[in-house]
Amino acid sequence: MHLTAAALSVALAAVLAGAFVQGTVGFGVNILAAPVLALVEPDALPATLILVALPLAFGMLVREHGAIDGSGLRWLVVGRLPGTALGALVVATLPADGLAAVIGALVLLAVAMSVVAPPLAVTRRSALAVGALSGAMGTASSIGGPPPALLYQHHPGPVLRSTTAALFVVGTMLSTAALVVAGQVGWDHVGLALALMPAVAGGLLLSRLLGHRIDAGWLRPAVLVVAAVAGTLTLLRGLF
Repeated sequence: MHLTAAALSVALAAVLAGAFVQGTVGFGVNILAAPVLALVEPDALPATLILVALPLAFGMLVREHGAIDGSGLRWLVVGRLPGTALGALVVATLPADGLAAVIGALVLLAVAMSVVAPPLAVTRRSALAVGALSGAMGTASSIGGPPPALLYQHHPGPVLRSTTAALFVVGTMLSTAALVVAGQVGWDHVGLALALMPAVAGGLLLSRLLGHRIDAGWLRPAVLVVAAVAGTLTLLRGLF
């Protein structure tokens, strides 16, 4: 990979924006950064963005670890394991375009249901189902953030962010290990990920400075908007 200074600047800006959004609403770096990296350096995906996502999620976890919903997280992780395997099976079975369209439609359906339906309680059953769905979607399309964020959309911001961050740490470590075993992570990916770390740090800092404004009544609308954008972009990618 040989990025020009202009291309690297664009990638840094995309990761900065994505890290800010994820640090504020709990997810979003893949939604904003993946399309940009696909344009400036397609070979960087998915390994570079996964390597970037791990310290981002870890930073969020350290920042608000005291607010984690331990009970819900446990069942989210348990559900994530078979969901990851299911996602890998789906990827091997369905064409990429059809898969993207299905996932985008599912996210939009979940957003619509969240708008009109009463809050979904975080129970063992709901967390298992959401964890499995997040694992399947994350493995199949790298868009695994909307399900747990929608589950926790009525909770305080620190609870949502820390719990989803802990789930992403586990999921990203699994994804990284799988890519390493498959020989899909090279030194170029590591080098580019390190070059993008200042943007991760900057996004986390901005989210810490401005996140309280989102928490003051705007968290749920922000989650719904980001999830709707994710679903729409994924659906359009599959259709066109």
